[in-house]
Amino acid sequence: MMDINERIASRVRLIRAERALSLEALAEGSGVSRSMISLIERGQSSATAVVLEKLATSLGVPLASLFDAPAAPADPVSRRKNQFEWRDPASGYVRRNVSPPGFPSPMQIVEVVFPAGARVAYETGPRPGVMHQQIWVLQGTLEVTMGGARHELGAGDCLAMVVDRPITFRNRTAKPARYAVIIDHRPQG
Repeated sequence: MMDINERIASRVRLIRAERALSLEALAEGSGVSRSMISLIERGQSSATAVVLEKLATSLGVPLASLFDAPAAPADPVSRRKNQFEWRDPASGYVRRNVSPPGFPSPMQIVEVVFPAGARVAYETGPRPGVMHQQIWVLQGTLEVTMGGARHELGAGDCLAMVVDRPITFRNRTAKPARYAVIIDHRPQG
C-alpha cells in the first residue's frame, strides 16, 4: 500500500498528464515553483494544504481529489481501515477522504480535525467551473472567512458556500474542532 505522499505524487502526475500540462505550465498557472512541483510528483515533499490547493485549482480539480487512490476500483463502500489520513505540515490539521474512491459520484465527503489555534488560508479565488461545499461542524468551534464574510460555527452548525473566493479556516479555541466537508463538484452548465 502506498503512503500518502506517494498517493499525492501519483495523482498530481496523472492529472497533469491528463491535462497535457508541462511542469512549467503548472508552475506558472499555480504560482508553485517548478522545483516544488517536481518534489511533490516524486513523493519527496510533504506539501502544505495551501500549496496543494494551488495545484488543485490550477489543475481544475477539488483539493480532495489529490488524495484519491489512483485507478481505484469503483466500490460503493469505503472502509475506515482503507481511508488515508493526511496531516498538513504547516497547521497540523488532519484530513481524511471518507467517500469511496473511484465510485462515480458528484459528491465527496472529507473529515477534518482542526487543531486548537490553527489557521489555514486558501488564497486561490475562483476555480474552473462552480464548486459547492458545505461545512458541518461535528465538535468544537470553527471560524470560516470567505472574502469579507466571517462565520462563527459551533457543533451542529452547517455552512453552505460556493468556493469562488479566498477562504480562511481558523480555530481560536484551546480545543480541536472536527468537521465534515461535503463537496459537490458536478460540471455546471
